[in-house]
Amino acid sequence: MKKQVSITKAVKYVINSTDEKHTLLGIGPMSENFLRASLEISKEKDFQEFFPVWNKLTAGQQEQLEYAVRYEHAKKGTIIHNGSLDCVGVLLIHSGQLRAYMISEEGREITLFRLFERDLCLFSASCMMPNIQFDTIIEAEKDTDFWLIPPNVYKSVMEASAALANYTNEILSSRFSDVMWLMEQIIWKSFDKRLAEFLIQESDIEKTNHLKITHEKIANHMGTAREVVTRMLRYFQNEGWIRLSRGTIELIHPEKLTALTEN
Repeated sequence: MKKQVSITKAVKYVINSTDEKHTLLGIGPMSENFLRASLEISKEKDFQEFFPVWNKLTAGQQEQLEYAVRYEHAKKGTIIHNGSLDCVGVLLIHSGQLRAYMISEEGREITLFRLFERDLCLFSASCMMPNIQFDTIIEAEKDTDFWLIPPNVYKSVMEASAALANYTNEILSSRFSDVMWLMEQIIWKSFDKRLAEFLIQESDIEKTNHLKITHEKIANHMGTAREVVTRMLRYFQNEGWIRLSRGTIELIHPEKLTALTEN
């Protein structure tokens, strides 16, 4: 029934539009306005499906979120949130990929974690958590569509909903665990194993053994110098595990890299 109402709204939108002639349902090319209206309605429905505890919220809380949420698009390379002084709001990823990282006093970057479809990002709403100082930068690693929930609205709903409060605590615990794991890797694991693990993870994310990534980008992810990455990649190439070319790395024997991480 809800789907029928959505289609009706889209049709009415097209009929009321005066900037062009429209023909529908096979009579002619579907108008751009119709597609745009349908997409907007689809976004509303998707938000309800993507929001983690939607069905555990009251009707009033749902309405509060729907009224305030905005659908945004960030092109690859866009800085969405810039440190602890920034507070853009809570991000719910619809599609794409975000990267959360920190910059040292020497200007060296290190990736803390990544965010994918359906992930919720809380560190972009740092003002909502005054007792947690986490100077994180959020960047779009790929073209990304997301819903942006104002921090005051999210906090208001969270304070009234035990389900959302519990879920928020779970997300925070998970992210801090990611950071602790990263620190553990840096302190105790040799760089060759860390790099091998990074290449395997990158291959899993991109679903290919042909990675389009620069040595500089890898260094930024791993919190090290480009020269260190280049030396180790050349070692892997000499071992016959990978093949290097300009801007690309091909994993020839990923099983060798996996074995290295397990030793």
